[in-house]
Amino acid sequence: MLNFIYDNKTTLIFGKGTQHEAGRLLKPFGKKILLHYGGGSIRRSGLYDSITASLKAAGVEYEELGGVQPNPTLPLVYEGIRLCREHGLGMVLAVGGGSVIDSSKAIALGVPYGGDVWDLYLSKKQPDFEPLPVATVLTIPAAGSESSPNTVITNEETRRKLGYGAPALRPVFSIINPELFFTLPHRQMANGVSDMMSHIFERYFTRTLHTDLSDGLCEATLRTIMRNARILNGNLHDYDAWAEIAFSGNIAHNNLLGVGREQDWACHAMEHELSALYHVDHGAGLAVVTPAWMQYVSPRHRDMFLQFSLNVMRVEGSCRETETIIREGIARLEGFYRELGLPTSMEELGIRPEDFPLMAEQAISVRGPVGGLERLDAEDVRNIYRLACRNGGN
Repeated sequence: MLNFIYDNKTTLIFGKGTQHEAGRLLKPFGKKILLHYGGGSIRRSGLYDSITASLKAAGVEYEELGGVQPNPTLPLVYEGIRLCREHGLGMVLAVGGGSVIDSSKAIALGVPYGGDVWDLYLSKKQPDFEPLPVATVLTIPAAGSESSPNTVITNEETRRKLGYGAPALRPVFSIINPELFFTLPHRQMANGVSDMMSHIFERYFTRTLHTDLSDGLCEATLRTIMRNARILNGNLHDYDAWAEIAFSGNIAHNNLLGVGREQDWACHAMEHELSALYHVDHGAGLAVVTPAWMQYVSPRHRDMFLQFSLNVMRVEGSCRETETIIREGIARLEGFYRELGLPTSMEELGIRPEDFPLMAEQAISVRGPVGGLERLDAEDVRNIYRLACRNGGN
């Protein structure tokens, strides 16, 4: 096990009716905030009215900025930075899912920064200043951004989608009420499940030895997600299943499961290029890339993938049939994605093989070869993209 420091400052307020606590919880942090959200769903559901009533009752003034789309982009971030500076806003409240929270973190990072906030995404330089505090009211359990230090933003001009992480970007508190998820479309549930599972895979598949505890936590969380996703697959109004999914999604990305172990993150790097160029749903892209990545790297890391197949996918058989068990484990994961209605090939996403070279070069352009379990160069990434095609990318 590697040395580590784990510090998670985010307070979780979990359960029924907790969104009504937003104003009271925000008041100690200041009287003027930016209320940041996506489209019209929070108005249609009544959540917008609940939040604003709570803010007014607590005497918290706010400016608002809606319009966040999936794969959040720089122009709205710049507008949020302008609003905060112009009105002297001292905090950002994100009401939404991962995209809204990512955009909120970018705004919080950019307000005190003297340059272009996108430069930080390019350089990965840690801030030598204190970003604005961020709080969240979660409406989609998926990204785990409600207690992670990470944010991902798309620059549409350069067609780049990049992540950035800093401990200071962890939200100070996050409200999670599983009742708010009842109105989510099935597609968003499925994409969210794929994303949170990938957050665990990126930590679980490692070269680091003597990680028995975090291995077990990863495996238990993956099984919990799959079991409850199948319940939601038939009933999107099951509170207990949503509660299990929401808590699992949080655990998946607050980095508790990644401490003390070298992490991978190749699948996220490869998928970011799909959603940057084609604007596909992040979870859908991960469902396509992940099994192909597993097929590509598993022959050189059989012990790790045998453990996954036995302990997570529950494949039975003799350990002398290692390759058979691993193939079945990967096939079962792909079958689970299909069970949720997720795509499992590049063709289903509408991605053209002629774009593979560009996407592969972009995937490694910031930090060089990607991946911790196995370092992947541009040729490796192209090969994985091809494996994700029904016809091998020909």
